[in-house]
Amino acid sequence: MAVIIILLMHSVPGMFNNGINDFGNLYLGPLGFGRAGIFVAWAIKLSHIAAVICFIMNRYVKLAGSITIFILIMGMVMIHANEGWYVVGGGRNGVEFNVLLIGVILQLMVQRDTCTESAKQ
Repeated sequence: MAVIIILLMHSVPGMFNNGINDFGNLYLGPLGFGRAGIFVAWAIKLSHIAAVICFIMNRYVKLAGSITIFILIMGMVMIHANEGWYVVGGGRNGVEFNVLLIGVILQLMVQRDTCTESAKQ
């Protein structure tokens, strides 16, 4: 449930406060995405919503998890890595939170496989 809440809170407010468009225009656009920056920003946030639905329904967990992990890794490389490890405390805006999310999503993916195998036996 925590991952679901985090993904929703990382996506939904930006849909209503222009955050997604700003990310696409002001960050991704100048990075080389140009006008496609808005499309990429919306695709990222909509993929988070799709992942939430998949996690709730316990369907396509591996696919949704893989896509979300890829996005988190790209966020680490493009945004957070320059800030170091810590999100707060020893630094600001670092990678530690993304690493935690990746670990939890990997566990969901493994747990899904374990439950599926147990149901087959």
